[in-house]
Amino acid sequence: MIGVVSYGVYVPYYRIRVEEIANQWGDNPANIKAGLLVEEKSVPDLDEDTATIAVEAARAAIRRANLDPTRIGAIYVGSESHPYAVKPTATIVAAAIGASPAITAADFEFACKAGTAAIQTSMGLVSLDKITYGLAIGADVSQSSPGDALEYSAGAGGAAFIIGHDGVVADIEEYASFTSDTPDFWRRDLQKYPAHSGRFTGEPAYFRHTISASQLLMDKAGLKPADFDFAIFHQPNGKFPLKAAKLLGFTTAQLKPGLMVTHFGNTYSASSLIGLAATLDQATSGQRILLTSFGSGAGSDSFAFRVTDRIDALREQAPKVESFILFKKYLNYATYAKHQGKIRM
Repeated sequence: MIGVVSYGVYVPYYRIRVEEIANQWGDNPANIKAGLLVEEKSVPDLDEDTATIAVEAARAAIRRANLDPTRIGAIYVGSESHPYAVKPTATIVAAAIGASPAITAADFEFACKAGTAAIQTSMGLVSLDKITYGLAIGADVSQSSPGDALEYSAGAGGAAFIIGHDGVVADIEEYASFTSDTPDFWRRDLQKYPAHSGRFTGEPAYFRHTISASQLLMDKAGLKPADFDFAIFHQPNGKFPLKAAKLLGFTTAQLKPGLMVTHFGNTYSASSLIGLAATLDQATSGQRILLTSFGSGAGSDSFAFRVTDRIDALREQAPKVESFILFKKYLNYATYAKHQGKIRM
């Protein structure tokens, strides 16, 4: 059995409300909120970036399972906002958590699904018995051009998952991926902000890949939507995952526990993974979870998890996602712009 041995989350303390951004650009806040189903988004502090967020999420995962970090044999960090163009984030995480130098480490990029790609890679090494534990992280401080539609939802956060054989809290029963060259969202080298294809990001990108990967997963596992207690999809906004769930035959009740975008915005590589963590925070033994990520460019990874009775012993050992929803401070637009580097000192 290969699965999740532990998990941890970190979301920055600061938030900005959708109304604050809308007032800056003369947009109608009610229309924006109704269109995106997002109330507010997380904002990194002045000294926070993808590396610091990944470190905090990793530390939480280690603390939750009381795990010796020297037993981790691989560290992979998925992000589209790595702080260095040439210098891995994964080595920073390794040093910060006290991992052994005798590890393999790398940074992953695949838009918002780089974190789930890291989980798959960790699964491969564990299944070959080459490592005891793999640490897979999705973390981002998402970029958005001032005044662009992305500014209302691009948030910050991270989630870390320790993958292994021993002490599994959620068995990975099956997985599937669906990938194509669909250029719906991109950022060229040295460009500060990404570009996107507007409505093209919907049907041919997000929905095609999310629906296809989820269906492939269910076909491989011999499962149907009613066999799952929970479902989590990538959350670029609140409407997309709700529509994907409906198209696949899942209910809003299955989706709601992991729908975190209304609180944090789109945390990119951490988006679906924070949803998985929030779901594990309340799932019970025997319950089944479907997770499907999406990354522009484009691709989706889908997983079927089965929760074990070990979850009860670990759940309270590190901060739950709910604590990050409750513990926050709001910024005005000027301070937010400074935090995001939109204003240079």
